[in-house]
Amino acid sequence: MDIIYLMKKEMLRRNYSLQTIKAYVFCMKKFLLWCGDKEPRRVTKYDIRNYLDWLCENKKSASTLNVHLQALKFALEQILNKRFFVNLPFSKVPNKLPEVLSQDEIVNLFKNIANPKHSLIVRLMYSAGLRVGEVVNLKVKDLEFGKRIGWVRKGKGNKDRPFLISAVLKPEIIEFIRKHGLEHYSWLFPGRKINHLTTRSVYEIVRQAGKRAGLNKNIHPHTLRHSFATHLIENGYDITRVQALLGHNSPETTMVYVHMASPEMINVSSPYDSLYDSPDDSRDDSL
Repeated sequence: MDIIYLMKKEMLRRNYSLQTIKAYVFCMKKFLLWCGDKEPRRVTKYDIRNYLDWLCENKKSASTLNVHLQALKFALEQILNKRFFVNLPFSKVPNKLPEVLSQDEIVNLFKNIANPKHSLIVRLMYSAGLRVGEVVNLKVKDLEFGKRIGWVRKGKGNKDRPFLISAVLKPEIIEFIRKHGLEHYSWLFPGRKINHLTTRSVYEIVRQAGKRAGLNKNIHPHTLRHSFATHLIENGYDITRVQALLGHNSPETTMVYVHMASPEMINVSSPYDSLYDSPDDSRDDSL
């Protein structure tokens, strides 16, 4: 029985993200290697308990233990049709506040990116609270400049959601598209070949900018998203609006995105705009 193949097939059928599939398959392969010659159908909850104890003894983090647990749970329940329950008291992930930059630090970060394309990517991530995977996957057709919103397509949880286009940044994005002839091109930020820019490239852009800015913090693309949310709240916006803009699940539900209609979004300004004097937004939006 090729349980790895069946897991991949079932997760693809359920539209799991490729990142989740890759993680679950890795965990299952590692568990099967630990089990030796034991057939998957003969695996018991005691085997899983012992395996997780072994990971714990090898100083694996709580988040790593949880990923392994969820992968094994999926394999046993969904592929092998076995009842599954393992109490894992040591799997609680400690609450750690995310790293956030002040508005002055954000401006300093921007000033230390000389490449115009790289600068636009980083400022767009902050201005809209985008994840790194979302910004590199943006397409020109996903931007509605007239409504001042863009669309994340098949983001986390395979959900579409709208995001703000900063009033300050809008004319620069339009000019960037025109200058590089991207009106009829697929990706907003193409890479060296026909595909889009890689997430690894963006990570390096942000890391190097933080280093040049002399910011003594662990700065990565998601830091911009955390800062976006924090600055919105500091600017007086309520939690419900911030959750909707970020695409977060509500406290009462799991992975259910709250979509906000575009007229309501227009009444919210990106925190990027508060860093500068907001320009006249009546200019021509057409490409």
